[in-house]
Amino acid sequence: MNPIEIRKATLSDLETIQNISIQTFKETFAAVNTPENIANYVKESFNSEQLTTELNNVNSQFYVAYSNAEAVGYLKINFSYAQTETINGNALEVHRIYVLQTFHGKNIGQLLLDEAKKIAQRTGVDYIWLGVWEENHRALRFYTKNGFVVFDKHVFTLGNDEQTDLLMQLLIK
Repeated sequence: MNPIEIRKATLSDLETIQNISIQTFKETFAAVNTPENIANYVKESFNSEQLTTELNNVNSQFYVAYSNAEAVGYLKINFSYAQTETINGNALEVHRIYVLQTFHGKNIGQLLLDEAKKIAQRTGVDYIWLGVWEENHRALRFYTKNGFVVFDKHVFTLGNDEQTDLLMQLLIK
């Protein structure tokens, strides 16, 4: 296996991030949600305007993982007001770790999470937190293995379907 390179993304990576987002979201959730709900979420969340806003947000950062110069996944983290929940100002949210299905099991998600942990230590936050759909058992096992614990939950609305996300955190200090 060739080494994975992780680079901080800029606006020039918009199309790459958009392609990975759409493909990964569909691969992960299409089988267990209606086509309409998937299509609407993709249209609302991964359109160029929305992703440009996210990439330009000073409190958000994207990191793209490359294998042989091919983008295979990415990490999106949020600080401060960019966080999707107001839990604690001195926290880092892992908003997305998306890895293309053909690259699952190749340690890429772990490398992206490790990048988030390094950033958390450098920036002096108290903890990392994230939300995971309660039915995404693969992701729940991954985060639990990495020391994350459930501390709350919230409703994630996908089209006309209300789903429960478990909120998980990892203390840094």
